Amino acid sequence: MKRTLLLLTLAASLGAQDFEPPVRIGILTQAKLTLPEVIERVIANDRDIEISRINRQEASRNIVAAQGVYDPRLGTTATRNRSVTPQTSLITGAANGKLTQKSLNFDPSLSGSFPILGGTYKLDFSQSRQSTDSTLVSLNPQFPVSLNLNLTQPLWRGMRYDDNRYRIELSRKNLNLSAEQFRQRVIEVVSQAIEAYWEVDYAYKNLEVQLQAVRLAQQQDASNRRQLEQGLLAPVDVVQTQTQIATFQQSVYAAQQSLTAAENNLKQLMTADRSDLLWSAALIPSEPPPSATATPALEEAQKAALTKRPELAQNAIALESNQLDLKLARERLKPQIDATAALSAAGLAGRQLPPGSSPFGNLFSSLSSLPSQYVGGYSQSVSNLATGSYPSASVGVQMSFPIRNRTAVAQAEVSALEGKRLKAQQSQVQLAIEADVRNTLQNAASAQARLEAAVSARKYAEAQYASEQRQFQAGTSSVFLVLQRQTELISARSREVRAQADLGRAIAETERATASTIESHNIHIQ
Repeated sequence: MKRTLLLLTLAASLGAQDFEPPVRIGILTQAKLTLPEVIERVIANDRDIEISRINRQEASRNIVAAQGVYDPRLGTTATRNRSVTPQTSLITGAANGKLTQKSLNFDPSLSGSFPILGGTYKLDFSQSRQSTDSTLVSLNPQFPVSLNLNLTQPLWRGMRYDDNRYRIELSRKNLNLSAEQFRQRVIEVVSQAIEAYWEVDYAYKNLEVQLQAVRLAQQQDASNRRQLEQGLLAPVDVVQTQTQIATFQQSVYAAQQSLTAAENNLKQLMTADRSDLLWSAALIPSEPPPSATATPALEEAQKAALTKRPELAQNAIALESNQLDLKLARERLKPQIDATAALSAAGLAGRQLPPGSSPFGNLFSSLSSLPSQYVGGYSQSVSNLATGSYPSASVGVQMSFPIRNRTAVAQAEVSALEGKRLKAQQSQVQLAIEADVRNTLQNAASAQARLEAAVSARKYAEAQYASEQRQFQAGTSSVFLVLQRQTELISARSREVRAQADLGRAIAETERATASTIESHNIHIQ
């Protein structure tokens, strides 16, 4: 009797009240988001993508830097000399026992390398003004000039391949590598964004399912109270529904926490910093969840993955770069044999000394007269050069044969071993991709089947709950069975929304495994 009174008192004190979950902390507004909008914002704000983009820009600049080795180099040498040397012979023209000579030299040059066959060139224009106190010269000062061209052409080592061409080709490979790394990061980030989006969608729907559970329990509680007042139910039946309400409310609080965590995870991907207004908004997914997926055939998925996966492309580029290393190392094993050629033209002019300036000068001037083209200043010397009357040429061969060259041999062996390692790694990557493709295809097929089964289970649970309610109204069932069917219905609804989110995640994983994420979502990479 006392226990019955206690239950009646408890049932009376626990009245049916409308339940509203507490306001979430820091949420001031709402923002509806479609999946393309989320992907766009994630790509725009991901720091790793920005770093990958910068790496691509650096790689393109490195190509230009490597090609800069073929830019011509303009140089110049300017010197001023004065020398006083002692002389003991009169035939040197030093009447007072010392010879003083002065010169001012200016030698601009243009040099560089040929992009084909590895040759080098240097063109210089040598010009000077020379004066002396020697009594034997007829021209003082003199202005000798010369135009010189020097060529060096490798005949063996460095002819077909050299360090310059290696650096250019390696820079291009690095650009391709950075492009594949950028593409891989885009695929990874977009996949993360899609999965995070569907997690938020699931969290909202799961929260709604738990709120529906509380409302169903409250409706059942109100019905039980009316029947308690009419003497049709015992107080313990009301207490059972109150227990059900409290249990469902706990699920609401847990679902709300899961929603906040899922939203914050997506916000981290979408925002650039903590000052973004999106942090104060509730993210409302407006994209309908997928209800079915067209899973590609295994052979088609394998072919796509092995053709487009960035990991395999990066490994292939690494192998190509290794072949460049091996090619350069083998080139360095060859002897150095270079052909050289030198062509030059000269010109000379100066101011003629007046007759009688020295006894030796008078003696030599009486023996022969000085040609008129040698008399003049700097312009006359250049004019004599332009006539091409004073050419000179030489050709030769330079040879260098390393006796052992252990450094080049070791480098070639290291490059060959590195190639074997990369080939073994390529096989590992292919095996990992094979397993990944098979797992994701099976996951997608299983997710599709789970969703179909979850939809059926939810429909059957609804029918069972409705049937149990009718039996309870007819007096052939109990509150315990009604609440049990109610719990089963809520579980079925929760499993259905979970299966919908899992299907969306499985589709994203399939796109990632087959490297079709970028094309499937119309992402354009420039």
